[in-house]
Amino acid sequence: MTVRLCVLLWANPGADDALIRYEDQVLELMADHGARVLQRVRSESLHGAPKEIQILEYPSRDALEAYMADERRVLLAGAREAAIARTEVIPVEIIGSSGGDD
Repeated sequence: MTVRLCVLLWANPGADDALIRYEDQVLELMADHGARVLQRVRSESLHGAPKEIQILEYPSRDALEAYMADERRVLLAGAREAAIARTEVIPVEIIGSSGGDD
């Protein structure tokens, strides 16, 4: 069963660039687990908004667990800790888009 997640990431103060570098590295590992990034967007982090928002898709719960346990990802835990203040993960369902460019 496909697993889709919305991931919200807040950077530590002054660590916006570090968050982006870390996410660039770990998101590259997803393909090795059959997963993909459906969307990745950034905000200006105003008014407490997350710095980065991602919609991720894994082919199964097992693929998600394998990605989370990937040794290459685990070895970057220090970089993650230095860059990311808070993470929220929300299971989501894709319902389509309006097709507009608003």
